[in-house]
Amino acid sequence: MDRKDHPWIVLGLIAFGVASRLVPHPPNTTPLMAIALFGGAYLARRWAVLLPLSIVMISDVFLPWHWTVVFNWLAFALTGLLAWWVRPCPGVRRVAAASAMGSLLFFAITNLGVWLAGDLYPRTADGLQQCFIAALPFFRNTLSGDLVYTAVLFGSYAALTRLRAVHEPARSS
Repeated sequence: MDRKDHPWIVLGLIAFGVASRLVPHPPNTTPLMAIALFGGAYLARRWAVLLPLSIVMISDVFLPWHWTVVFNWLAFALTGLLAWWVRPCPGVRRVAAASAMGSLLFFAITNLGVWLAGDLYPRTADGLQQCFIAALPFFRNTLSGDLVYTAVLFGSYAALTRLRAVHEPARSS
């Protein structure tokens, strides 16, 4: 991709991301993190943040509202910015590392938000620790889902790019 805006790719990723949040799925296993990384790595820089925020803002209209939603938005926006680290060299190791870092960012930021809400855990160091320990089973889903979706999205793009290069007629200079 020549890093220009590709409206059909952007719209397709938004539709896929919104649909994935609205259909039944295991907790914390949507392709949103992978889409944030992909958009930040391969589309115009502004899509690093706009793409994941568009998806969550549109889909959140149909989902139950809670004040910790802003922490979800922040986590996905920061993951889009993390994709700028992937952008210069989107190899397997860097993409996998960014996916794992995105999962960790999401875990840390969203659970900090749950703790700050003050409804479930006391606002103490012990309460914060309890919150993070209680969230560990969800982190397993987040990490595995993010790694799988990232591998599928980036891998499909790499395969399609190679296929296109093979079938593209040779250009004369």
